[in-house]
Amino acid sequence: MAEHPTPKRILVVDDEENMRHMLAAVLRKADFVVDFAANGAAALERLEQGRYDFVLCDIRMPVMGGLEFLQAAGERLRDCTVIMMSAYGTIDTAIAAMKQGAYDYIAKPFKPDEVLLTLRKAEEREALRRENRALRERIRSYEKDFQFGSLVAASQAMSAVFELARKAARYATTVLILGESGTGKELVARGIHDEGLRRGKPWVPVNCGGIPETLLESELFGYRKGAFTGADRNKKGLFQEADGGTIFLDEIGELPPALQVKLLRVLQENEIRPVGETRAEKVDVRVIAATARNLEEAVRSGRFREDLYYRLKVLTIALPPLRERREDIPQLARHFLARYNAKLHKAVAGISPSALALMLEYGWPGNVREMENVIERAVLLCEEETIQPEHLPAELGPPQAPEEVPGTVSGLSLKRAQRAIEKRLIRQALEQTGGNRSQAARLLEISHPSLLSKMKAYGITL
Repeated sequence: MAEHPTPKRILVVDDEENMRHMLAAVLRKADFVVDFAANGAAALERLEQGRYDFVLCDIRMPVMGGLEFLQAAGERLRDCTVIMMSAYGTIDTAIAAMKQGAYDYIAKPFKPDEVLLTLRKAEEREALRRENRALRERIRSYEKDFQFGSLVAASQAMSAVFELARKAARYATTVLILGESGTGKELVARGIHDEGLRRGKPWVPVNCGGIPETLLESELFGYRKGAFTGADRNKKGLFQEADGGTIFLDEIGELPPALQVKLLRVLQENEIRPVGETRAEKVDVRVIAATARNLEEAVRSGRFREDLYYRLKVLTIALPPLRERREDIPQLARHFLARYNAKLHKAVAGISPSALALMLEYGWPGNVREMENVIERAVLLCEEETIQPEHLPAELGPPQAPEEVPGTVSGLSLKRAQRAIEKRLIRQALEQTGGNRSQAARLLEISHPSLLSKMKAYGITL
Protein backbone atom coordinates (compact mmCIF):
# COMPACT_ATOMS: atom_id res chain seq x y z
CA MET A 1 0.00 0.00 0.00
CA ALA A 2 1.46 3.39 -1.04
CA GLU A 3 2.35 5.82 1.73
CA HIS A 4 0.83 9.28 1.66
CA PRO A 5 3.38 12.12 1.76
CA THR A 6 3.60 14.03 5.03
CA PRO A 7 1.56 17.29 4.75
CA LYS A 8 3.66 20.46 4.67
CA ARG A 9 3.37 22.72 7.71
CA ILE A 10 2.90 26.44 7.20
CA LEU A 11 2.76 29.35 9.65
CA VAL A 12 0.62 32.33 8.63
CA VAL A 13 1.68 35.54 10.37
CA ASP A 14 -0.84 38.38 9.86
CA ASP A 15 -2.65 40.80 12.17
CA GLU A 16 -5.84 40.79 10.04
CA GLU A 17 -8.24 38.05 11.14
CA ASN A 18 -10.05 37.99 7.78
CA MET A 19 -6.76 37.41 5.95
CA ARG A 20 -5.90 34.55 8.30
CA HIS A 21 -9.31 32.88 7.72
CA MET A 22 -9.06 33.26 3.94
CA LEU A 23 -5.55 31.82 3.80
CA ALA A 24 -6.52 28.98 6.13
CA ALA A 25 -9.33 27.90 3.81
CA VAL A 26 -7.13 28.04 0.71
CA LEU A 27 -4.12 26.30 2.27
CA ARG A 28 -6.01 23.51 4.04
CA LYS A 29 -7.79 22.72 0.79
CA ALA A 30 -4.34 22.34 -0.75
CA ASP A 31 -3.38 19.85 2.03
CA PHE A 32 -1.21 22.19 4.13
CA VAL A 33 -1.24 22.00 7.93
CA VAL A 34 -1.80 25.63 9.00
CA ASP A 35 -0.92 27.49 12.22
CA PHE A 36 -1.38 31.19 12.91
CA ALA A 37 0.30 34.12 14.67
CA ALA A 38 -1.03 37.69 14.87
CA ASN A 39 2.42 39.34 14.91
CA GLY A 40 6.14 38.66 14.78
CA ALA A 41 6.50 38.11 18.53
CA ALA A 42 3.78 35.46 18.54
CA ALA A 43 5.42 33.86 15.47
CA LEU A 44 8.73 33.55 17.35
CA GLU A 45 6.90 31.64 20.09
CA ARG A 46 5.42 29.31 17.45
CA LEU A 47 8.92 28.64 16.07
CA GLU A 48 10.04 27.60 19.55
CA GLN A 49 7.25 25.02 19.68
CA GLY A 50 7.80 23.34 16.32
CA ARG A 51 9.26 23.34 12.84
CA TYR A 52 7.60 24.73 9.70
CA ASP A 53 8.23 24.17 6.02
CA PHE A 54 6.84 27.61 5.06
CA VAL A 55 6.07 30.94 6.68
CA LEU A 56 3.64 33.44 5.09
CA CYS A 57 4.35 36.71 6.87
CA ASP A 58 2.85 40.21 6.63
CA ILE A 59 5.32 43.10 6.76
CA ARG A 60 3.31 45.71 8.71
CA MET A 61 1.99 44.39 12.04
CA PRO A 62 1.71 45.74 15.59
CA VAL A 63 4.11 44.62 18.36
CA MET A 64 6.66 43.21 15.88
CA GLY A 65 6.62 43.64 12.10
CA GLY A 66 7.72 41.18 9.46
CA LEU A 67 11.25 42.49 8.87
CA GLU A 68 11.93 42.58 12.62
CA PHE A 69 10.60 39.02 12.86
CA LEU A 70 12.99 37.84 10.11
CA GLN A 71 15.94 39.41 11.87
CA ALA A 72 14.97 38.06 15.29
CA ALA A 73 14.26 34.52 14.03
CA GLY A 74 17.66 34.22 12.32
CA GLU A 75 18.86 30.60 12.22
CA ARG A 76 15.46 29.26 13.26
CA LEU A 77 14.29 29.96 9.72
CA ARG A 78 17.29 28.29 8.08
CA ASP A 79 15.33 25.25 6.82
CA CYS A 80 12.10 27.18 6.26
CA THR A 81 10.92 29.03 3.13
CA VAL A 82 9.61 32.52 4.00
CA ILE A 83 7.22 34.46 1.75
CA MET A 84 6.41 38.05 2.69
CA MET A 85 3.06 39.86 2.10
CA SER A 86 2.12 43.55 2.22
CA ALA A 87 -0.40 46.06 0.87
CA TYR A 88 2.15 48.86 1.32
CA GLY A 89 5.11 47.25 -0.34
CA THR A 90 7.73 48.80 -2.53
CA ILE A 91 10.69 47.36 -4.41
CA ASP A 92 12.95 48.50 -1.57
CA THR A 93 10.79 46.64 0.94
CA ALA A 94 10.95 43.46 -1.12
CA ILE A 95 14.74 43.73 -1.44
CA ALA A 96 15.08 44.32 2.31
CA ALA A 97 12.98 41.22 3.03
CA MET A 98 15.03 39.05 0.70
CA LYS A 99 18.26 40.28 2.23
CA GLN A 100 16.90 39.01 5.55
CA GLY A 101 16.33 35.58 4.02
CA ALA A 102 12.83 35.73 2.49
CA TYR A 103 12.32 33.66 -0.67
CA ASP A 104 9.60 35.75 -2.34
CA TYR A 105 7.22 38.68 -1.91
CA ILE A 106 3.50 38.97 -2.70
CA ALA A 107 1.71 42.32 -2.91
CA LYS A 108 -1.77 42.55 -1.35
CA PRO A 109 -4.48 42.19 -2.50
CA PHE A 110 -3.78 38.90 -4.22
CA LYS A 111 -5.80 35.99 -5.55
CA PRO A 112 -5.69 32.62 -3.75
CA ASP A 113 -4.10 31.05 -6.85
CA GLU A 114 -1.17 33.48 -6.58
CA VAL A 115 -0.36 32.22 -3.08
CA LEU A 116 -0.57 28.58 -4.14
CA LEU A 117 1.55 29.22 -7.25
CA THR A 118 4.23 30.95 -5.17
CA LEU A 119 4.23 28.07 -2.67
CA ARG A 120 4.52 25.49 -5.46
CA LYS A 121 7.46 27.38 -6.97
CA ALA A 122 9.07 27.49 -3.55
CA GLU A 123 8.52 23.73 -3.13
CA GLU A 124 10.18 23.06 -6.47
CA ARG A 125 13.10 25.29 -5.52
CA GLU A 126 13.49 23.52 -2.17
CA ALA A 127 13.40 20.11 -3.84
CA LEU A 128 16.12 21.26 -6.24
CA ARG A 129 18.19 22.64 -3.37
CA ARG A 130 17.88 19.33 -1.50
CA GLU A 131 18.99 17.44 -4.59
CA ASN A 132 21.95 19.80 -5.02
CA ARG A 133 22.93 19.39 -1.37
CA ALA A 134 22.72 15.61 -1.69
CA LEU A 135 24.78 15.74 -4.91
CA ARG A 136 27.41 17.94 -3.25
CA GLU A 137 27.58 15.50 -0.34
CA ARG A 138 28.03 12.57 -2.70
CA ILE A 139 30.74 14.47 -4.59
CA ARG A 140 32.46 15.37 -1.32
CA SER A 141 32.25 11.76 -0.23
CA TYR A 142 33.71 10.62 -3.56
CA GLU A 143 36.48 13.21 -3.42
CA LYS A 144 37.26 12.19 0.15
CA ASP A 145 37.72 8.59 -1.01
CA PHE A 146 39.93 9.55 -3.95
CA GLN A 147 41.82 12.57 -2.67
CA PHE A 148 44.24 12.95 0.21
CA GLY A 149 46.25 16.09 0.77
CA SER A 150 47.50 17.11 -2.67
CA LEU A 151 47.22 13.57 -4.11
CA VAL A 152 44.42 12.55 -6.47
CA ALA A 153 43.50 9.08 -7.68
CA ALA A 154 40.61 7.05 -9.05
CA SER A 155 41.70 3.49 -8.21
CA GLN A 156 40.45 1.33 -5.37
CA ALA A 157 44.08 0.63 -4.45
CA MET A 158 44.75 4.31 -3.78
CA SER A 159 41.39 4.72 -2.04
CA ALA A 160 42.57 2.09 0.47
CA VAL A 161 45.89 3.96 0.85
CA PHE A 162 44.08 7.24 1.53
CA GLU A 163 41.80 5.60 4.10
CA LEU A 164 44.80 4.15 5.95
CA ALA A 165 46.59 7.52 5.80
CA ARG A 166 43.53 9.27 7.30
CA LYS A 167 43.56 6.82 10.19
CA ALA A 168 47.28 7.43 10.67
CA ALA A 169 46.66 11.19 10.78
CA ARG A 170 44.49 10.82 13.89
CA TYR A 171 47.34 9.45 16.00
CA ALA A 172 50.98 10.27 16.71
CA THR A 173 52.28 6.79 15.93
CA THR A 174 55.34 6.21 13.74
CA VAL A 175 54.54 5.51 10.09
CA LEU A 176 56.65 3.76 7.45
CA ILE A 177 55.76 4.54 3.83
CA LEU A 178 57.00 2.12 1.18
CA GLY A 179 56.98 2.57 -2.56
CA GLU A 180 59.06 3.01 -5.66
CA SER A 181 60.66 6.35 -6.44
CA GLY A 182 58.12 8.85 -7.72
CA THR A 183 54.98 7.23 -6.24
CA GLY A 184 54.26 10.16 -3.91
CA LYS A 185 55.63 9.03 -0.54
CA GLU A 186 56.42 12.55 0.66
CA LEU A 187 52.98 13.79 -0.42
CA VAL A 188 51.31 11.07 1.66
CA ALA A 189 53.52 11.95 4.62
CA ARG A 190 52.69 15.65 4.26
CA GLY A 191 49.00 14.80 4.04
CA ILE A 192 49.20 12.82 7.28
CA HIS A 193 50.84 15.81 8.98
CA ASP A 194 48.41 18.38 7.55
CA GLU A 195 45.29 16.37 8.42
CA GLY A 196 46.48 15.34 11.87
CA LEU A 197 46.63 16.91 15.31
CA ARG A 198 50.05 18.45 14.52
CA ARG A 199 48.89 20.49 11.54
CA GLY A 200 50.18 24.03 11.86
CA LYS A 201 53.21 22.73 13.81
CA PRO A 202 56.68 22.28 12.25
CA TRP A 203 57.01 20.00 9.22
CA VAL A 204 60.65 19.07 8.56
CA PRO A 205 61.48 16.84 5.56
CA VAL A 206 64.93 15.23 5.45
CA ASN A 207 66.49 13.24 2.62
CA CYS A 208 68.74 10.80 4.47
CA GLY A 209 70.55 9.89 1.26
CA GLY A 210 71.18 13.51 0.28
CA ILE A 211 73.31 14.54 3.28
CA PRO A 212 76.97 13.38 3.51
CA GLU A 213 77.40 10.71 6.17
CA THR A 214 79.97 12.82 8.03
CA LEU A 215 77.44 15.64 8.46
CA LEU A 216 74.26 13.63 8.96
CA GLU A 217 74.47 13.22 12.75
CA SER A 218 75.05 16.92 13.41
CA GLU A 219 72.31 17.84 10.92
CA LEU A 220 69.78 15.57 12.60
CA PHE A 221 70.68 16.14 16.26
CA GLY A 222 72.59 19.45 16.28
CA TYR A 223 75.89 20.18 17.98
CA ARG A 224 77.46 22.19 20.77
CA LYS A 225 80.09 24.86 20.38
CA GLY A 226 83.56 23.31 20.22
CA ALA A 227 82.27 19.81 19.39
CA PHE A 228 84.51 19.72 16.30
CA THR A 229 86.65 22.04 14.22
CA GLY A 230 84.47 24.83 12.89
CA ALA A 231 81.74 24.43 15.51
CA ASP A 232 81.97 28.03 16.73
CA ARG A 233 78.39 28.13 18.12
CA ASN A 234 75.57 25.91 19.30
CA LYS A 235 73.35 24.71 16.45
CA LYS A 236 69.92 23.14 16.58
CA GLY A 237 69.40 19.89 14.74
CA LEU A 238 66.47 19.00 12.53
CA PHE A 239 64.82 16.99 15.33
CA GLN A 240 64.89 20.09 17.55
CA GLU A 241 63.44 22.19 14.73
CA ALA A 242 60.63 19.64 14.37
CA ASP A 243 59.81 19.68 18.11
CA GLY A 244 56.03 19.58 18.50
CA GLY A 245 55.58 18.65 14.85
CA THR A 246 56.65 16.00 12.34
CA ILE A 247 59.98 14.98 10.87
CA PHE A 248 59.88 13.10 7.57
CA LEU A 249 62.90 10.85 7.06
CA ASP A 250 62.93 10.07 3.36
CA GLU A 251 65.15 7.26 2.07
CA ILE A 252 65.53 5.88 5.59
CA GLY A 253 67.19 2.81 4.07
CA GLU A 254 70.25 4.97 3.34
CA LEU A 255 70.83 5.73 7.06
CA PRO A 256 74.33 4.59 8.16
CA PRO A 257 74.48 1.85 10.88
CA ALA A 258 75.83 4.22 13.57
CA LEU A 259 72.93 6.60 13.09
CA GLN A 260 70.44 3.75 13.04
CA VAL A 261 71.33 3.16 16.69
CA LYS A 262 70.82 6.83 17.58
CA LEU A 263 67.49 6.98 15.73
CA LEU A 264 66.32 3.88 17.59
CA ARG A 265 67.00 5.71 20.88
CA VAL A 266 64.97 8.69 19.69
CA LEU A 267 62.02 6.42 18.92
CA GLN A 268 62.31 4.53 22.20
CA GLU A 269 63.09 7.37 24.62
CA ASN A 270 61.90 10.51 22.79
CA GLU A 271 65.27 12.13 23.41
CA ILE A 272 68.32 13.22 21.42
CA ARG A 273 71.92 14.03 22.27
CA PRO A 274 73.55 16.78 20.18
CA VAL A 275 77.13 16.19 19.06
CA GLY A 276 79.47 17.34 21.86
CA GLU A 277 76.72 17.32 24.51
CA THR A 278 76.96 15.07 27.58
CA ARG A 279 73.28 15.09 28.45
CA ALA A 280 70.26 14.03 26.42
CA GLU A 281 67.30 16.33 25.89
CA LYS A 282 63.66 15.46 25.36
CA VAL A 283 61.90 16.12 22.06
CA ASP A 284 58.27 15.68 21.04
CA VAL A 285 58.52 14.70 17.39
CA ARG A 286 56.39 12.45 15.26
CA VAL A 287 58.51 10.35 12.89
CA ILE A 288 57.31 9.39 9.43
CA ALA A 289 59.86 7.45 7.41
CA ALA A 290 59.88 6.37 3.78
CA THR A 291 62.00 4.24 1.52
CA ALA A 292 62.08 2.72 -1.95
CA ARG A 293 64.35 -0.04 -0.64
CA ASN A 294 63.29 -3.50 0.48
CA LEU A 295 64.00 -3.11 4.20
CA GLU A 296 63.24 -6.75 5.00
CA GLU A 297 65.98 -7.78 2.59
CA ALA A 298 68.28 -5.12 4.09
CA VAL A 299 67.60 -6.58 7.56
CA ARG A 300 68.40 -10.10 6.35
CA SER A 301 71.67 -8.92 4.81
CA GLY A 302 72.64 -7.03 7.98
CA ARG A 303 72.52 -3.56 6.36
CA PHE A 304 69.56 -2.40 8.45
CA ARG A 305 68.89 -3.01 12.14
CA GLU A 306 66.01 -5.38 12.78
CA ASP A 307 64.94 -3.61 15.99
CA LEU A 308 64.82 -0.24 14.20
CA TYR A 309 62.85 -1.78 11.34
CA TYR A 310 60.15 -3.02 13.70
CA ARG A 311 60.10 0.32 15.52
CA LEU A 312 59.50 2.12 12.23
CA LYS A 313 56.85 -0.22 10.84
CA VAL A 314 54.24 0.33 13.56
CA LEU A 315 51.94 1.37 10.72
CA THR A 316 53.04 0.63 7.16
CA ILE A 317 51.56 2.27 4.07
CA ALA A 318 52.57 0.71 0.75
CA LEU A 319 52.09 2.83 -2.37
CA PRO A 320 51.47 0.82 -5.56
CA PRO A 321 53.44 1.85 -8.67
CA LEU A 322 51.53 3.64 -11.40
CA ARG A 323 51.74 0.66 -13.78
CA GLU A 324 49.61 -1.32 -11.28
CA ARG A 325 46.86 1.32 -11.12
CA ARG A 326 46.44 2.48 -14.69
CA GLU A 327 42.89 3.67 -14.00
CA ASP A 328 44.52 6.63 -12.18
CA ILE A 329 46.30 7.80 -15.34
CA PRO A 330 43.42 9.81 -16.92
CA GLN A 331 42.63 11.62 -13.65
CA LEU A 332 46.29 12.37 -12.94
CA ALA A 333 46.72 13.60 -16.51
CA ARG A 334 43.82 16.04 -16.11
CA HIS A 335 45.16 17.16 -12.74
CA PHE A 336 48.63 17.92 -14.09
CA LEU A 337 47.19 19.46 -17.26
CA ALA A 338 45.25 21.98 -15.15
CA ARG A 339 48.32 22.66 -13.01
CA TYR A 340 50.65 23.39 -15.91
CA ASN A 341 48.07 25.31 -17.89
CA ALA A 342 47.98 27.69 -14.95
CA LYS A 343 51.73 27.66 -14.33
CA LEU A 344 52.73 28.14 -17.98
CA HIS A 345 49.80 30.45 -18.86
CA LYS A 346 48.54 28.03 -21.51
CA ALA A 347 45.02 26.95 -22.46
CA VAL A 348 45.41 23.34 -23.64
CA ALA A 349 41.87 21.92 -23.56
CA GLY A 350 42.67 18.23 -23.12
CA ILE A 351 44.56 15.13 -24.18
CA SER A 352 43.71 13.41 -27.43
CA PRO A 353 42.54 9.76 -27.30
CA SER A 354 45.61 8.62 -29.22
CA ALA A 355 47.97 10.37 -26.79
CA LEU A 356 46.05 9.03 -23.79
CA ALA A 357 46.20 5.51 -25.26
CA LEU A 358 49.99 5.74 -25.36
CA MET A 359 50.05 6.94 -21.76
CA LEU A 360 47.82 4.06 -20.69
CA GLU A 361 50.13 1.53 -22.35
CA TYR A 362 53.42 2.97 -21.07
CA GLY A 363 55.12 1.34 -18.07
CA TRP A 364 55.96 4.57 -16.17
CA PRO A 365 59.21 3.45 -14.49
CA GLY A 366 59.43 6.91 -12.88
CA ASN A 367 55.81 6.65 -11.68
CA VAL A 368 53.73 9.76 -10.95
CA ARG A 369 56.76 12.07 -10.90
CA GLU A 370 57.68 10.98 -14.43
CA MET A 371 54.09 11.48 -15.55
CA GLU A 372 54.02 15.00 -14.14
CA ASN A 373 57.19 15.84 -16.07
CA VAL A 374 55.72 14.36 -19.27
CA ILE A 375 52.56 16.47 -18.97
CA GLU A 376 54.58 19.62 -18.21
CA ARG A 377 56.66 19.03 -21.33
CA ALA A 378 53.58 18.30 -23.44
CA VAL A 379 51.79 21.48 -22.29
CA LEU A 380 54.94 23.46 -23.06
CA LEU A 381 55.22 22.03 -26.59
CA CYS A 382 51.53 21.93 -27.47
CA GLU A 383 50.29 24.72 -29.74
CA GLU A 384 47.03 22.95 -30.56
CA GLU A 385 43.77 22.48 -28.69
CA THR A 386 44.73 19.05 -27.35
CA ILE A 387 47.93 17.17 -26.57
CA GLN A 388 48.85 14.82 -29.43
CA PRO A 389 51.23 11.83 -29.51
CA GLU A 390 53.96 13.99 -31.05
CA HIS A 391 54.00 16.15 -27.91
CA LEU A 392 54.98 13.12 -25.79
CA PRO A 393 58.57 11.89 -25.31
CA ALA A 394 59.84 9.31 -27.77
CA GLU A 395 59.80 6.51 -25.18
CA LEU A 396 56.00 6.85 -24.93
CA GLY A 397 55.43 6.96 -28.66
CA PRO A 398 54.73 3.94 -30.88
CA PRO A 399 57.72 2.30 -32.57
CA GLN A 400 58.41 3.20 -36.16
CA ALA A 401 56.48 1.04 -38.60
CA PRO A 402 58.86 -1.63 -39.86
CA GLU A 403 59.38 -2.54 -43.45
CA GLU A 404 57.13 -5.30 -44.76
CA VAL A 405 58.61 -8.70 -43.99
CA PRO A 406 57.28 -11.51 -46.19
CA GLY A 407 57.56 -14.34 -43.65
CA THR A 408 61.12 -14.35 -42.49
CA VAL A 409 63.11 -11.58 -40.89
CA SER A 410 66.64 -10.77 -42.00
CA GLY A 411 69.24 -10.43 -39.32
CA LEU A 412 69.00 -11.41 -35.66
CA SER A 413 66.98 -8.49 -34.29
CA LEU A 414 64.32 -9.79 -31.90
CA LYS A 415 62.62 -6.39 -31.91
CA ARG A 416 62.27 -6.43 -35.69
CA ALA A 417 60.93 -9.97 -35.60
CA GLN A 418 58.44 -9.09 -32.87
CA ARG A 419 57.11 -6.14 -34.87
CA ALA A 420 56.71 -8.27 -37.98
CA ILE A 421 54.83 -10.97 -36.05
CA GLU A 422 52.62 -8.41 -34.31
CA LYS A 423 51.72 -6.76 -37.59
CA ARG A 424 50.84 -10.09 -39.22
CA LEU A 425 48.75 -11.28 -36.23
CA ILE A 426 46.84 -7.98 -36.01
CA ARG A 427 45.95 -8.20 -39.69
CA GLN A 428 44.81 -11.81 -39.27
CA ALA A 429 42.67 -10.93 -36.25
CA LEU A 430 41.03 -8.05 -38.09
CA GLU A 431 40.34 -10.30 -41.09
CA GLN A 432 38.80 -13.01 -38.87
CA THR A 433 36.52 -10.51 -37.11
CA GLY A 434 35.48 -8.64 -40.22
CA GLY A 435 37.28 -5.51 -39.05
CA ASN A 436 35.70 -5.49 -35.56
CA ARG A 437 38.51 -3.97 -33.50
CA SER A 438 37.01 -4.83 -30.09
CA GLN A 439 36.72 -8.53 -31.01
CA ALA A 440 40.17 -8.44 -32.59
CA ALA A 441 41.66 -7.01 -29.37
CA ARG A 442 40.08 -9.89 -27.42
CA LEU A 443 41.52 -12.46 -29.85
CA LEU A 444 44.94 -10.86 -29.52
CA GLU A 445 44.55 -10.64 -25.71
CA ILE A 446 45.45 -6.94 -25.63
CA SER A 447 43.45 -3.86 -24.68
CA HIS A 448 41.44 -1.94 -27.27
CA PRO A 449 43.59 1.23 -26.86
CA SER A 450 46.72 -0.90 -27.32
CA LEU A 451 45.32 -2.35 -30.55
CA LEU A 452 44.52 1.13 -31.90
CA SER A 453 48.01 2.32 -31.00
CA LYS A 454 49.66 -0.63 -32.75
CA MET A 455 47.44 -0.27 -35.83
CA LYS A 456 48.54 3.35 -36.13
CA ALA A 457 52.20 2.44 -35.60
CA TYR A 458 52.14 -0.29 -38.26
CA GLY A 459 50.04 1.69 -40.72
CA ILE A 460 47.18 -0.82 -40.63
CA THR A 461 43.88 0.61 -41.88
CA LEU A 462 40.49 -1.02 -42.31
